[in-house]
Amino acid sequence: MKVHSGLFGDLKDIPQEISELEGIGYSGAYSAEINNEPFYPLLLAAEHSKKIELSTSIAVAFARNPMLVATLGHDLNEFSEGRFTVGLGSQIKPHIERRYSMPWSKPAARMREFVQALHAVWGCWENGTKLDFNGEFYTHNLMNHMFTPKKAEFGRPKVNIAGVGPLMTQVAGEVGDGLICHGFTTQKYLEEVTLPNVEKGLNKSGRTRENFNILCPIIVVSGEDEESFNNTKAMSKAQLAFYASTPAYKGVLDQHGLGDMHGTFHQLSRENKWGEMTELFTDEMLDLFAIVTEDSRKIPELVDARYGHLIDVWMQTHQLPTADLQRDLVKKMQA
Repeated sequence: MKVHSGLFGDLKDIPQEISELEGIGYSGAYSAEINNEPFYPLLLAAEHSKKIELSTSIAVAFARNPMLVATLGHDLNEFSEGRFTVGLGSQIKPHIERRYSMPWSKPAARMREFVQALHAVWGCWENGTKLDFNGEFYTHNLMNHMFTPKKAEFGRPKVNIAGVGPLMTQVAGEVGDGLICHGFTTQKYLEEVTLPNVEKGLNKSGRTRENFNILCPIIVVSGEDEESFNNTKAMSKAQLAFYASTPAYKGVLDQHGLGDMHGTFHQLSRENKWGEMTELFTDEMLDLFAIVTEDSRKIPELVDARYGHLIDVWMQTHQLPTADLQRDLVKKMQA
């Protein structure tokens, strides 16, 4: 299993951070579109690294258009010498319409077409074919030599798609190179919902699982002492309680017979009662969604036992406190 780490620092910190991650032995590093632009860190990371894979996880697709993302993806993949993957997510309707002021409709169908448009643009640039993509949501049928980038030396970037529900997961299998699972994911949900729908998508495109990656941001609750363990536990419960309040993720709770709790979490979130939400998220629920151990040395075997047969890439959301511990974990996981 590969292990990827997030790039968590400010832009000025990225050169040192990516050098340390590559030195430790991480297979990849990703940036997320939360409160910063996700592509800038990867440009710096590409400049200050040699081998480590780089990806957005995620960039909000519907805040952009396929031509813009195709250009960004082309440039970053060339600059990184073939190490870049475009990771796309849909976000949810209120954010797309009210935060980004962009249109929202049929997210799974729109994502499928977005990625198909990317491939059409890259194909035009690579093969010199006429750009003639006319879809329901996107139209790209104008391209001349002045706006055509230099022929790609390293081919097109890969495209990973974030998905939770069955439809988006099928789209990832149909047109993507990988699926980015959500942190609000359990072993049962992966086995009974995620992977069967990936297979449906792969079957539509005539591909096999061998050429497709499942990436998952597994939450780990651990610590070097009782205080750090309890702090991490409280932070993880707060994060998972927030996810439990989100309508788009109710299906995961349903899979465990906990769907009725979603309404309570959702109402508490509307009332800004974050402390009560955290308290409502029990230790038993935490065990479903996170690897929980007070002994950090056990993390590799616990992650492998639960997810080793299901996923290809573990996306770390929190690093262990020292480089030596990280190096040991990465070495064991990637052996």
